[in-house]
Amino acid sequence: MASVMRQNPVRLLLVAVLAAAALLVAPAASLASNFPIPIAVARHLPLGTVVTVEGSVTVPSGVFASSFFDEGFAVQDLTGGIYVSMADNLGLRFRQEARVTGTLADSGGLLILIPLSDADVSTHGRGLNVLPLPVRTGAIGEATEGRIVLVAGRITRLEDDEPFGQKVFVNDGSGEIRVFLNNGAGISVAGLAPGQLIFVTGFSGQFIDYEIDPRFPTDLVRAH
Repeated sequence: MASVMRQNPVRLLLVAVLAAAALLVAPAASLASNFPIPIAVARHLPLGTVVTVEGSVTVPSGVFASSFFDEGFAVQDLTGGIYVSMADNLGLRFRQEARVTGTLADSGGLLILIPLSDADVSTHGRGLNVLPLPVRTGAIGEATEGRIVLVAGRITRLEDDEPFGQKVFVNDGSGEIRVFLNNGAGISVAGLAPGQLIFVTGFSGQFIDYEIDPRFPTDLVRAH
């Protein structure tokens, strides 16, 4: 089942057509205009390209600071998602609509967007309701990176990775995936044990290996 958000399909089609036309007739630098391109289009451009994207905030500012080593946030539109790396905490909240101009870069395998300054980030009211994409644990990878995903599986092992956070490995039979609990997310591992069935919602990310990064305590649910 695909991720669902409410938006006029005609507007979405227009955005996609205009973005495709821009890619065909304009140099990369021109993509950094006031008119945002779909995140999925941005994700297929070369590293170093300057782009403008817009989406609903799915990861609030600074939640992943303990392991991402910045005060960034993530946004997602109907086509995909991406992490925005920031030195300053701009206080962006869940489901705000944010427009970002920045440079595409790689961080440990994760595609990120780096604004030149805080002024390259602006908010525009309430964003779209991003629903998590249900996937198998073994399917977490490049195709899901940047999106909010949902998996269900049994805990295979737990690892302490302080001062960065905690690791919980989960497998639904299709392959093991690392769930990284950043300290800023406020998720306790108390009561978790191998063999336990859990449901995990979070940002599909990567630090060398692919992982899921939950954002809130409610992103990890124990089955009863």
